[in-house]
Amino acid sequence: MTASMLTSSDRSRQLRSGLATGFMILSFLIMLVPLVLIVGYVLQRGAGIISWDFLTRDLPIIDRSADGGIGPAIVGTLLIVGVATLMAVPLGVLGGIYLNEYGGNRRTAVVVRFLADVMTGVPSVVMGLFIYTIWVLRFHNQSAFAGSLALGCLMLPVVIRTTEEVLRLVPAEQRDASYALGGRKATTIGRIVVPAAVPGVLSGALLAIARAAGETAPLLFAIGFTTRTNTNLFHGSNVALPFLIFRNATSPFTAAQDLAWGAALTLIVIVFVFTLLARLVAARFDRRSRA
Repeated sequence: MTASMLTSSDRSRQLRSGLATGFMILSFLIMLVPLVLIVGYVLQRGAGIISWDFLTRDLPIIDRSADGGIGPAIVGTLLIVGVATLMAVPLGVLGGIYLNEYGGNRRTAVVVRFLADVMTGVPSVVMGLFIYTIWVLRFHNQSAFAGSLALGCLMLPVVIRTTEEVLRLVPAEQRDASYALGGRKATTIGRIVVPAAVPGVLSGALLAIARAAGETAPLLFAIGFTTRTNTNLFHGSNVALPFLIFRNATSPFTAAQDLAWGAALTLIVIVFVFTLLARLVAARFDRRSRA
């Protein structure tokens, strides 16, 4: 009687496990369909346009002209997103460390956590208008730095909340072991907690960078537009791939639309390359922490 009941229970668990596994596989395949269709269509439309000259030449002055490239937009994207990352990621990591390791349920931490949640849901166009009001209008300066400020404000709350959640996953026993050996709080956080959370922190930073790299609305008000490469962070208009895609996709000229498809494929490749590099770095830190 007991053996038959155990067998029936085992079969029931196997059935539920199989159904759950099948549901997850089906959900993954359904999610994969639009991703493959989008990437495949962009690859189909943009692959024939990509060339070294296309990636390095200046933008065409006239939209109907097919003689030009997206070199200034690539440089502008790397410059704007790079500076935004340098501003937002360190501050976001420090903010997450404060909330989880020091703040706890204190009033200041509760306020910071609430503001980070609110900022996460703020539309990007509102953030662009905010930077336009406090920076561009005040200093009469549309530049790459203004775009970096807008994207950095979008990235900061994502990094803060992700870092806090990842740090919560570090077992308390590791902290206790460090304290038992005479380690101070700052030493424990710097040498035990943060290294164990590096893969998750990198994933959160990568998520924020990917969001910022594809944002268009904040840049409409902040960077202006130029057809030539501008590496000056603080002076002169600039251009980025998302803004270029938006501008050319709405153009009635075929040459401008083709340039938009090539820029879209380039942006996807850039995000993919940085994602791969971040995963490799995270895997290396994960192997070190396990060793």
